[in-house]
Amino acid sequence: MEIAVEHLFISPGHNYVGHHGVPPGTHPLVELMEVECVAGRGLRGDRYFDHREDYKGQVTFFAMEVLEALRQELDLTEATPSRTRRNVFTRGLHLPDLIGKEFALQGVYFLGTEECRPCYWMNEAFRDPRVEHWLAGKGGLRARIRSSGLLRRHGHRLPSNHGRNPPPAE
Repeated sequence: MEIAVEHLFISPGHNYVGHHGVPPGTHPLVELMEVECVAGRGLRGDRYFDHREDYKGQVTFFAMEVLEALRQELDLTEATPSRTRRNVFTRGLHLPDLIGKEFALQGVYFLGTEECRPCYWMNEAFRDPRVEHWLAGKGGLRARIRSSGLLRRHGHRLPSNHGRNPPPAE
């Protein structure tokens, strides 16, 4: 099966971390056509960039197939990728299989560190009390960035590769 990157997001600040007992923050989630992955540091411009040395969640992944199943099984037709607050939305990757493994996507290397476990904030983000429980075991993947490079949304190409090897054919 072909592997695709369908959405890329960053956010300048935390809406949920550190907000226990108070309303979430209002930092926007910005959708990009491409994002710079910086080895050992995170996604440039994201709230977790340079968060902590060797942080296990420098980037988060989420499967489009899971989002589509969530929409269908819980009848959440308005569920959008941005509500998860994850960074990279893929199609064709079984993310749980990547925990503890190094993998490459568009020439950028990552190390899957752990499941990106859902918490009670997911219920608020999706405006449905069933979401946290439904997403258990399917909340995505946290990863460290092992090599620097650009990730691009599926089908998006830069006019030049700026000295880098061309991305694999999609």
